[in-house]
Amino acid sequence: MIEEGDNRQSFVPVVTWTIVALNVLIYIWDRQGHVFGSEVVFADLVMRPREVVIAALAGPDRFPLVTLFTSLFLHGNLGHIFGNMVFLLVFGPGVERALGATRFAIYFFFWGLVAWAAQVYVDPTSMVPIIGASGAIGGVLGCYFLLFPTKKIDLLFIPYEISTWILLGLWFLYQIFSPTEGVANWAHVGGFMAGMASVLIAGGRVKLLRGRTDLEPETV
Repeated sequence: MIEEGDNRQSFVPVVTWTIVALNVLIYIWDRQGHVFGSEVVFADLVMRPREVVIAALAGPDRFPLVTLFTSLFLHGNLGHIFGNMVFLLVFGPGVERALGATRFAIYFFFWGLVAWAAQVYVDPTSMVPIIGASGAIGGVLGCYFLLFPTKKIDLLFIPYEISTWILLGLWFLYQIFSPTEGVANWAHVGGFMAGMASVLIAGGRVKLLRGRTDLEPETV
């Protein structure tokens, strides 16, 4: 996928690229250079809902709460990290431009926490390890969905463009109505809704894009 109409030459999405670089570096480090291998170094930093619930309510071991952050940088396999980073690279720069680098960085982790909270709420007794940046990236998608609904997305290998609201709307509905076994779909849903809420709390699309000639909406 590639986004149409970006003014990339005048803006460097430092936070987006930094997040991508960290994820890739940690993925390689976690496997000691064997990109097709399994987790080795950071296997104890995955998030397990039941452990998080116990740590939050009872303690005394609070370490599982740390995994709410560390798990955002861990991925199960090459396909997992590749898909997440593609979505982040396509939609992250536009959101970073609109919010500003500092606010985008803070929101990214906030979206990730909300995503994990949604997954823990749905299945609080699960001991299945949950990892990946897709919950936080869901926040990026939700934010982009409200900021740039009419932007066109080129689907690679398919001679067709699709509006953002259609593509991301279908993605969101798919998470709800067609959950995939082994995928934290409710984390995706929670992150997406947190991203939309962030836009509304910040004053809405028009306020965030006002005065930005490279980002202004077509109508106000």
